[in-house]
Amino acid sequence: DHAEHQLVYPSSGILQVRTGRGAWIIPPRRAVWLPAGVAHSHRAHGRTRMLTLAFPACVNPLSAAEPTVLAVGPLLREVIIALTDGRDLAPEDRADLLRIALRRLVPAAAPRHYLPTPADPRLRDVAALLTDDPASGRTLAELGRLAGASERTLSRLFRRDTGMTFPQWRAALRLQHATLLLAAGHTVTTAATASGYSNVSAFIAAFRDAFGVTPAVYRTQLDADLPG
Repeated sequence: DHAEHQLVYPSSGILQVRTGRGAWIIPPRRAVWLPAGVAHSHRAHGRTRMLTLAFPACVNPLSAAEPTVLAVGPLLREVIIALTDGRDLAPEDRADLLRIALRRLVPAAAPRHYLPTPADPRLRDVAALLTDDPASGRTLAELGRLAGASERTLSRLFRRDTGMTFPQWRAALRLQHATLLLAAGHTVTTAATASGYSNVSAFIAAFRDAFGVTPAVYRTQLDADLPG
């Protein structure tokens, strides 16, 4: 954790942030607000360029207790770049730009950026099995036999612990896995197969529904702002 709030903008590549409550994927044209004092880990995927701003702990326009994925429009993007590119800014200019940045912090709408971590130990066992093999076609009943719980119990726990049904949670896991594969340079077909989709068309449709673009467009955005 850290004593200040941080705003992290991956202008290229993907950032994955984890806390005890879940995992967030921060794709191109998004940023993440990391509240002060929240223990977390983060890892960059692909050819990345991360830009970071710090804000005092007393400044928290989002009132966020957990990482929050933000939309990054053209103005906020240029402000972040101006504040992080090493140019000498007069103190009053820096203060003005920081105020603009704070006013432009808008949470992103897409819920698939977040994958909640279950609290129940049996559900954590199921989540670990699927995280190790996102393409697994095991049913909830089959997973329950491995975790020592009935399908009905696990279904109830998924709703209680994550706010999602089991199919919704597994779909979110698979999409997060696919985004990391795309960032690593894998093809759309490979990402689809390794993430458990029976055909590429179904993967493209699910991906576009979650992120607003096709996987192919998403891949081009990953490297859009790399220098040179």
